[in-house]
Amino acid sequence: MSVVSIPIVNKNYPMGCEDGQEARLIELGKMVDARAREILDKIGPLPENSLLATLCIVLADEVHNKPAPSVTDADLKEILARIREIKNKLN
Repeated sequence: MSVVSIPIVNKNYPMGCEDGQEARLIELGKMVDARAREILDKIGPLPENSLLATLCIVLADEVHNKPAPSVTDADLKEILARIREIKNKLN
């Protein structure tokens, strides 16, 4: 397990992740930092705990309102073909 320091609005937060996932965690941290800065630009300074709570609510709302990806017949056929390919390799 690795620990990565994630900066969010000029404060570092140590976060654990599985080995090999460090770059992904850093990239996600950059996205969170950018969103936190957008919130601060819109509503002004907030105490750390209020900012993080607001950030969580905003991100949860965005996830909740994100439309589900549509799956086409072609997608399903491709998935089925891949499953069959894996099955054949295992046999």
